[in-house]
Amino acid sequence: MTPDEARQLAEYHVWARERALVAAAALSPEAFLRDLGNSFGSVRDTLAHLYGADEVWLSRWRGGSPRSLPPPGRFVDLAALRTAWAQLDHDFFAFVMGLDAAGLARPLTYQAFNGQSATLTYAQMLQHVVNHGSYHRGQVTTLLRQLGAAAPHSMDFVAFLRERAR
Repeated sequence: MTPDEARQLAEYHVWARERALVAAAALSPEAFLRDLGNSFGSVRDTLAHLYGADEVWLSRWRGGSPRSLPPPGRFVDLAALRTAWAQLDHDFFAFVMGLDAAGLARPLTYQAFNGQSATLTYAQMLQHVVNHGSYHRGQVTTLLRQLGAAAPHSMDFVAFLRERAR
């Protein structure tokens, strides 16, 4: 992966997430918190999981060793999530933009939540963060539909590329 490809993946990750957040903004506070029996229950809890994963990976990249995701109750509403993500995005982009080709290829050994040691390159971890986000944004889309809300605009990578090419 080149530094330009890493930047593009990071930009896509935030672009797609923003589309999910815009769609979630149409929900009432009650609907935002309603447990629909999904992996993380509600739209809020699923988005909080996404935020938490981004936060954990950035912490690992910076030498931290988080033991768990932050609790979803930390975010009382969508505005609280947006505020937290605004700061995290700044730090996330600063880190990714600081990686050159050697940095992307460099391995990092970290401790997973299950206590096991794992080693991945920074490029592999970034790919995981983006893929993980895509998976859970798909869940948010399903939850929104179950709540009778409109689905987000396409969050496909190709839609991002086409929009950027215009």
